[in-house]
Amino acid sequence: MNTNLDSAYIDFNSELEGCISQLKQILKPMELKKKVRALNQIRRALSEMSPFSDPVDLVQWVPAKNVFANDYNPNKVAPSEMELLYTSIRLDGFTQPIVAYCLGNNQYEITDGFHRNLISREHREIEEKMHGYLPLSVIYKPLDERIGSTIRHNRARGTHQIRPISDIIVTLTKMGWSDEKISRNLGMEVDEIIRLKQISGLKETFQNHTFSKSWTEFEHKYYK
Repeated sequence: MNTNLDSAYIDFNSELEGCISQLKQILKPMELKKKVRALNQIRRALSEMSPFSDPVDLVQWVPAKNVFANDYNPNKVAPSEMELLYTSIRLDGFTQPIVAYCLGNNQYEITDGFHRNLISREHREIEEKMHGYLPLSVIYKPLDERIGSTIRHNRARGTHQIRPISDIIVTLTKMGWSDEKISRNLGMEVDEIIRLKQISGLKETFQNHTFSKSWTEFEHKYYK
């Protein structure tokens, strides 16, 4: 047995335990708001040293009043599913954070998790349990990329609607996204994108589209 390694391991853990004990002594007497700010600061410092760069590695607690819905999410949830989500959060707590974008001044726009946010606001016992805070993972992306993130989250759960998603396709097209980029980022087939553009009824969405053999095959597939 390598006693030098064992000794180093013991010394390391002893030093770490000492730091943790000191943190506990500092945090314990703090009132809630100061304690939450301190914990967020500690998590940010730990995240800076973490080998993991994914947003979930840094979950921050943010006042629910500072978290807002976006104006482009086509996701709709049935009442029965909302009830199940409420039951899940009531019994299990928040098992995944809300994904959000920082607007500045400690204001956040939801990218994914609107209904988890809604449950915490509509049910007093959940709000009290969370002390009026929400767990957030923050992403830093421009608007078009955030729209893409929202749609990917929705489609992965099978919760998007045809009419609203067609509006999203129009928006992304106007922002300069090609059919191929929409396909790559939203996990959609190109012919599905074309069909949704047709639903939108806006001719300008086809302005830069090159019709080829695939269009003939598309028409045959959907309009034969």
